Amino acid sequence: MRDLLYKNLTFPNRGRKIIASSEVADKEGVHSVVRRHFAYIVKPIKNTEVIKPQPYLYVLKEINTQQKREHFFCKIKGSVLAVNKGNFFQILFVHTLSVELTVSVKLSEKLG
Repeated sequence: MRDLLYKNLTFPNRGRKIIASSEVADKEGVHSVVRRHFAYIVKPIKNTEVIKPQPYLYVLKEINTQQKREHFFCKIKGSVLAVNKGNFFQILFVHTLSVELTVSVKLSEKLG
């Protein structure tokens, strides 16, 4: 069994877009949940002196053998400067990925 959920939210008047997806699957005794989230904001820049935020990376990996669970999480934040037809823009973005693996309910019932 596999369930997919996909969201695509666009706010053109605010210069913002959010894309999110979630996938739940049971395969070969493993129940997996994968969530992805991507968002960005485009801001016009009036002057060339821009406060650029520092890039950010966070990674977490957990393995719990007693609960038979693995979890991976990654978050990336950053910004890009762009020029379009002589106009300057700052693009701020964030991307997250979350993966959780557990023993499938069907398999855990068989094991007792």
